Amino acid sequence: MDSTTVSLFPEHGMRSARERSDHTAFVDGDFLYVWGGYYSVAGDEFFLPSDEIWIYDMSSGVWGTRAMGGEVPPSLSQTCGCCHKGVLYIFGGCDSNGHTNQLFCVNLLDGMFTWRRVTDSKGSPPSPRDKHSSWVHADRIIYFGGYGCKQMREVNDSRSFITDEISWVTIGATLFRFWGWNNEVHVYDISTNTWSEPQTHGDPPKARAAHSTATLGKMGYLCGGMEAISMDIHCLDLESWTWTKIVPTSIVPMERSWHTLTALWDSTLFLFGGLSAVGEPLSDAWIFDIRTKEWTELQHPHRDKPRLWHSACQGPDSDVIVFGGSRDYTLIMDSITVIQSPSQNHCSDLIVFQTQPYSLLRLCEDCIGKNARMLQDQLSWLPTKFQETVRKRISFFTMTSKS
Repeated sequence: MDSTTVSLFPEHGMRSARERSDHTAFVDGDFLYVWGGYYSVAGDEFFLPSDEIWIYDMSSGVWGTRAMGGEVPPSLSQTCGCCHKGVLYIFGGCDSNGHTNQLFCVNLLDGMFTWRRVTDSKGSPPSPRDKHSSWVHADRIIYFGGYGCKQMREVNDSRSFITDEISWVTIGATLFRFWGWNNEVHVYDISTNTWSEPQTHGDPPKARAAHSTATLGKMGYLCGGMEAISMDIHCLDLESWTWTKIVPTSIVPMERSWHTLTALWDSTLFLFGGLSAVGEPLSDAWIFDIRTKEWTELQHPHRDKPRLWHSACQGPDSDVIVFGGSRDYTLIMDSITVIQSPSQNHCSDLIVFQTQPYSLLRLCEDCIGKNARMLQDQLSWLPTKFQETVRKRISFFTMTSKS
């Protein structure tokens, strides 16, 4: 996406996208894309439109929107979204009819923003589910886990599915279906439009949902989630399909769900926020080194901003960009029903975690952006190309100062 894209938005120069939780977000170049999610008013839930996408220029601090057409997905909660080569894929979640296993995609680089429902794929897709996750590797999307329903014949003799005992009374006894968590691995091959379920080896994680995953090279990592008895961490070789349970050599973060795990550099994972096992929104941040197997708690200035159901993406200079989410207490009654406090507040702010020292160039750009009024007479002395970069940084600090 080129530097003029933001100026082409029907609406631009806005301070922030609407507050939301349970959305999909990813970074491409200098742009953060945000789609879907929901917000609450006086205890009532409202879904954000599926026919629009919000785009944030991280260089200039400007938000904009683009309308989307085609086979627009229904309003979805707890879906799983990911991006590959400029195409956004949305799979599963819950719509107005319950759990679904539909797959939608939209090209974000052709300027058309036209949704397409994938209906002509080969193989068998996963069963309907929500609160699942994905890795992307070698033109394939690998889906893991989640919470959903299966028929009795699918549950019998299954070692990959843990039945939710509460559902036996509320749903299973009536519809002869069972609800629960799974640790299944399903692969969607983008190049061949084919679903498959590879046979995995090694020590797999227990069935779970509301966990978090990240990809480093050919390895897929996951940690936490509902029905996980501890803050465990596992990795899956996405070529040999071999599971490995990682035993940390240090203190570990408390167990949690609805958190985020973000890949940084070649050997580092970044964990932030989530909901503790006792229903407490968390604001701690941790770095995990996959070489030393050590967790290190990161000291940061955002301790007063707990988040769950938020998004986190790697941005420029290895910053972690956190957007949206909820900061209030959420009471989990069971795995099907989530009762939220009437005062639940969703967020629309961006939280930026600096995970490594900035380059001298970045420091100079930021210094000029922060002190533009003082240096305005000297800006014309800069090279023309650098002036464009500096103008974006001036815009960024002007926009963020108004927030």
